[in-house]
Amino acid sequence: MQRWEVALVKAMQARGGWNDQEILAYFTRPLRTVNHRLIGEIRTQHRHRAIHPASEESLDEFLATWPDVEPSTGLSIRGDELLIKSREAMIAAVHTFNGAGLTFRAELFIVTAIIAWTYLLHAYFRREGVDHRYKKADGTVLLTPEGAEKYWELGFCLRHARCPLDKPKVQNLEFLLGLRHEIEHRSTSRIDEAVSAKLQACCINFNDALKTLFGAQYALERRLPIALQFVTFGSDQRALLKNAGTLPANIVSMMDAFHAGLSPEEQADPAFAHRVVFIPKLGARASSSDEAIEFIKADSAEGQAIAKVLLKEVDKRRYTATEVVQAMWEGGFPRFGMRAHSDLWKSLDAKAPGKPFGGPGLYAGQWGWFDPWIARVKAHCEESGDRYR
Repeated sequence: MQRWEVALVKAMQARGGWNDQEILAYFTRPLRTVNHRLIGEIRTQHRHRAIHPASEESLDEFLATWPDVEPSTGLSIRGDELLIKSREAMIAAVHTFNGAGLTFRAELFIVTAIIAWTYLLHAYFRREGVDHRYKKADGTVLLTPEGAEKYWELGFCLRHARCPLDKPKVQNLEFLLGLRHEIEHRSTSRIDEAVSAKLQACCINFNDALKTLFGAQYALERRLPIALQFVTFGSDQRALLKNAGTLPANIVSMMDAFHAGLSPEEQADPAFAHRVVFIPKLGARASSSDEAIEFIKADSAEGQAIAKVLLKEVDKRRYTATEVVQAMWEGGFPRFGMRAHSDLWKSLDAKAPGKPFGGPGLYAGQWGWFDPWIARVKAHCEESGDRYR
């Protein structure tokens, strides 16, 4: 229980008229249950002896407004304040990005989404009993110039051993934090198109974490419906849109440096950058054709057929093993040969299904390597010091 709650319990015990079980009912909620023994230990001064009872006015206000809950979720306005703020901040971030007529949508989304994630992790740490305040070497809590306690920022939360997020989610947030630092200190031009996949992943990751850590009843699907658009995009239109503006050098440098530290598998993880393909749907039945979006499994017959169409349209550049080795020679690694290349792809199982490094189809079935494999081989050569120089 928080200090303000203990103070109210003591005030109720001092006023009288409730037994311990009845007092307990005022402070139990879905996200936090209280053992009935705690109420008795407060009464007997075995716990929280240093906390003074709340004033008569504070107790009257508490009783007059109880239960003070958010109607749509049942969350306590005061007791679950961090979780409520977290959800509202992410909703505001999405609404801002989807708002018509806004120019700096990505920048506004990133700043607000980071606030949402910070509150979400603070709510989790508080529930788990992790003290998420900055402290001095002697254990005293650090204070702001105004005298408020200083709580961990998002970067510190992500690095803490008790952080509940998996690596791809952390990498997505670290990318957005790096971008936020550039946004704070330098002016940017429009970056919406360049980072949209990362922003989409941020939204999905947040909703997944919200459901995993606190329960599916707090998910945001019902609050954030699918956005409608007035335009359609062909491949030529999309190319023109992406080339309409150039990113500032500091943003390009930040993004390149961040991606250079990730493996191709990490960059392709949908929790780091989420990409969605929309294909016009022509249904045999009127009811089904009215659905604008249909989700299917990638390994289903329909999913494989769509993948074939997309691969045919994009027509990825393929490289032979000889061309891969030649690219390494041109990149300053003349001692990297065919044997080293063969050993590398076998050790990484690079031809395994589902990996983004290559595929058959070149010269009557001969294996062809894609651009991500070129990048991975180059990273291997750079990590090997002077071995291939």
